[in-house]
Amino acid sequence: MKRSLLCCVGKSGSGKTTFVQNLPEGLFYNLRSYTTREKRKEEKEGEKYFFVDEETFAKQKLVTKLWVNENFWTPEKLKWLYGVPEFEIYDNLGKNLVYDVIEPRYARQMIDWFRTRKLDSDYDIKLAWFVPPINNAIVSQRANMPDDRKVRDTNTCTIHDIFDAGFDDGPDFILRPRCGNKSSNLLQYIGALYEDWELIQEKAKNNDRGR
Repeated sequence: MKRSLLCCVGKSGSGKTTFVQNLPEGLFYNLRSYTTREKRKEEKEGEKYFFVDEETFAKQKLVTKLWVNENFWTPEKLKWLYGVPEFEIYDNLGKNLVYDVIEPRYARQMIDWFRTRKLDSDYDIKLAWFVPPINNAIVSQRANMPDDRKVRDTNTCTIHDIFDAGFDDGPDFILRPRCGNKSSNLLQYIGALYEDWELIQEKAKNNDRGR
């Protein structure tokens, strides 16, 4: 039975992170990243990110590698580098995996890594595109660090970005949850995964009882 790698892409405020956080508990493992930016006040070490310095970051074996404040960086500032470590994948093989990232080119890095290692034979890979509302006030509400608003506005996730990243058939799912529009196809996909997951949990319980 194939597991799922669901890549969720979309600008800040598009609703993708809220969607990921509200997936049925235990159904997906949310891949964590290393980052060199400073920790925001609401964040906890190891919950979504591992906060490290650039030297430590450079030593890691990474599946993806992002530098999101490159256009605004000067030598006295921290580089905002992000990257999913390989151990996050290897330690969680056999689980459904979800990758929450803004730009489609980084979802492409993740997918190419899976294919290079022939892990795509065990995973059903899907791309979900979250389209933000036209007047995206959430971006300014979340911009609580120096250069935060600039970075959030500069990182793009348009249909052109999706095609440029090599997704020639476009995304598998398109959602605008902030506008009340959700993808029935994605909900059906999640529902089928949940049914499979429940069966696996039930088999595991029965095996434990039989011991």
